[in-house]
Amino acid sequence: MDDRELTTDEAPEAPARSAQEVADDVVARVLARAGTAVQAGGTAHTTFDGDQLDLEERTSLRRVVGLSTELQDVSEVEYRQLRLERVVLVGLWGAGTAEEAEISLRELAALAETAGSQVLDGLLQRRRTPDPGTFLGSGKAVELASLVAAVGADTVVVDGELAPSQRRALEDIVKVKVVDRTALILDIFAQHAKSREGKAQVELAQLEYLLPRLRGWGESMSRQAGGQVGGAGAGMGSRGPGETKIELDRRRIRNRMAKLRREIAAMAPARATKRASRERNAIPSVAIAGYTNAGKSSLLNRLTHAGVLVENALFATLDPTVRRAEAADGRVYTLADTVGFVRQLPHQLVEAFRSTLEEVAAADLILHVVDAAHPDPEGQIAAVRHVFADIPGAMDVPEIIVLNKADLASPEAVARLRSREVHSIVVSAHTGEGIAELGELIADQLPRPGVEVEVVVPYTRGDLVSRVHEHGDIDVEEHTASGTLLRARVDATLAAELEAAAVPAT
Repeated sequence: MDDRELTTDEAPEAPARSAQEVADDVVARVLARAGTAVQAGGTAHTTFDGDQLDLEERTSLRRVVGLSTELQDVSEVEYRQLRLERVVLVGLWGAGTAEEAEISLRELAALAETAGSQVLDGLLQRRRTPDPGTFLGSGKAVELASLVAAVGADTVVVDGELAPSQRRALEDIVKVKVVDRTALILDIFAQHAKSREGKAQVELAQLEYLLPRLRGWGESMSRQAGGQVGGAGAGMGSRGPGETKIELDRRRIRNRMAKLRREIAAMAPARATKRASRERNAIPSVAIAGYTNAGKSSLLNRLTHAGVLVENALFATLDPTVRRAEAADGRVYTLADTVGFVRQLPHQLVEAFRSTLEEVAAADLILHVVDAAHPDPEGQIAAVRHVFADIPGAMDVPEIIVLNKADLASPEAVARLRSREVHSIVVSAHTGEGIAELGELIADQLPRPGVEVEVVVPYTRGDLVSRVHEHGDIDVEEHTASGTLLRARVDATLAAELEAAAVPAT
């Protein structure tokens, strides 16, 4: 029978595709930017985001396509911009599904682009466990070398953490720089850190990553450094018969790490003092946490008009921002924007940013922001809670799941997430949908003052009445001949001040 005469029911089934064909399709979709983690069209801002001067400064430093790094080829306007690195992505498809492998590789592409590179091609291998020698296996590594040479790439980015020996072996085969997922995330952090503490934390994490990965090249790393050639800061009594160049570098890195740890520890009291001041004044605190690019900074701007940097990119925010906010019932609280999390967040970063992440554990309430339009929001929630588990006390703080980007998410995805996460609310920081309801939910979840007072405050102490409005719950407020009658619940410190200033009963 002719093929054209087949009906729909009689048509033969399509032959099962091989794992390699499925992997090739995944790579093709990632390269086509279909549903990539960084959405097409740039960053959409609202009036709540302010002037975004920080974003203008960051954009002026962005690498551009086709721009040479040679000084004579760079115009005066573009002299600070650099040529884009040309990269090939490499991933393993293990025990999970092809969809999970695609989501992970798509996120790797977004990370690479955020770091300032141009993704040329990709390679996805179906393999249960990484090869201990080259991560991919010798045959696939040779195939990767051919691909790198064909497209003219100068960097290979691997979706996983490479052992030092695996990276060295892979570099020897492909003949270009090999970067793993951890090094890529560290590079983004190094580009985006602005505060003194943030820069110190990133440098400490980079040095911890670098220390076991120092690589010697030929005789230059085998020379002995003895006598007067001892390392900087070593001084008398430390000069022995000599040490190799790589040993000297390791000692310098350890000395620098020790100095950075001291600097970070010295900065901690300033944050603790500010936190203690808020606690002394009984100001409730709310921390915004969640996966990177979930819309945390946009939500902060929507709730407080803070005008902090908003960019449709991964890890746009590194330095924590604390702003004053007002709940729906008039009470004042602080809202802290924190660094975003990601799958397989390098443990070096968790350790280095521990002092910053303490803002989450010290909060009275966590707004866990989730990108409801992402292909795998459940995976993002699990990744964030995995980091919470590493922060002492964070798992004990009450949590509201804020399903953001409702204007982009499908109703089916929102319904699925709401059925899984009971304590959740649907909002859109861009359009304002659900923001009023979120404000009411925050007011309901903030801790209530525990001391009941009934006092008459003289009119000369209007400052105390104002503080009760900001930080307490007022049941009755009446203006009498002697002063303002208040029946309210306040914290113990304010209660004592009210009692001391109150008009004696007649």
